[in-house]
Amino acid sequence: MGTTSPGLAARKGEEPEGTAALAGLPAAGIAAGLIGRAIGQSRTPGMHEAEGRRLGLDYRYHLFDFDRMGLPDTALAEVLRAAAERGLAGVNVTHPFKQAVIRHLDWLAPDAAAIGAVNTVVFRDGRAEGHNTDCSGFGESLGRELPGAPLERVLLLGAGGAGAAVARALAERGAGRIAVYDLDQARASDLVERIQGWGGATAAWPAGDLRGAIAGVQGLVNCTPIGMDKYPGSPLPLDALRPDLWVADVIYFPEETDLVRAARARGCRVQPGRGMAIFQAVRAFTLFTGRTPDPDAVSAHFDALAPGRVDLN
Repeated sequence: MGTTSPGLAARKGEEPEGTAALAGLPAAGIAAGLIGRAIGQSRTPGMHEAEGRRLGLDYRYHLFDFDRMGLPDTALAEVLRAAAERGLAGVNVTHPFKQAVIRHLDWLAPDAAAIGAVNTVVFRDGRAEGHNTDCSGFGESLGRELPGAPLERVLLLGAGGAGAAVARALAERGAGRIAVYDLDQARASDLVERIQGWGGATAAWPAGDLRGAIAGVQGLVNCTPIGMDKYPGSPLPLDALRPDLWVADVIYFPEETDLVRAARARGCRVQPGRGMAIFQAVRAFTLFTGRTPDPDAVSAHFDALAPGRVDLN
């Protein structure tokens, strides 16, 4: 059973503001979008639209970049409302809104309620319904790209919405202990409490000493925005990496972050953000369109959208 909360339906009379960019959305066919900041290089629109074409759908996917639109974070509710009123099937939600969006929704799927973060909103029957496809997306990517990776001791960098989804995926795959590191120690403690509340066998604790935490784990996942073009650099001291670590990153633009590049050079097994981006999109596509996409085709669409590549399809 999902969780209900006051959402768009409860604010039906409100007039959206600052949403002129949504005014020209086409009324025909199926439309969806992505809400976030610094998302101009996202390949998500291209993946969705290419798979829609392959399946014979009239499907359009739009970017709602708050940076480019000049909108404050407080405009999130208005953008969601405008998207629903203009007939979008739903929207994906990324940094920095995966947790903030919850208060604006009418219902949460069980996975999203447990994780405490939403990356996919479906507009249905006058309601905004929250789902989390990041969790399954990361888990699928981990299984394919790092088969057999030891999960007894894992370090999670970043306790935001992506971090919570990755923590859930790790727990579902039998992680023994998860150390959670975040510059905001209260947020790290909150995620630790959430992990312990899931009631499984996975233990968790907040990590205060980053170098010490790295020294004590078998693998780590970067769930911070550090490494994106807007936030360049590495979330950890690269000289702390060692060859026996596996290293994963949820960032996929750039496709290879400084962290992934350094870890690969150090001899670590790596999981870039590409796989999570593809597999979360596969499930979101089904939620928006009711059709089941081909993951291999979606993967090919993703690769065709790489900078410098020419898509002849």
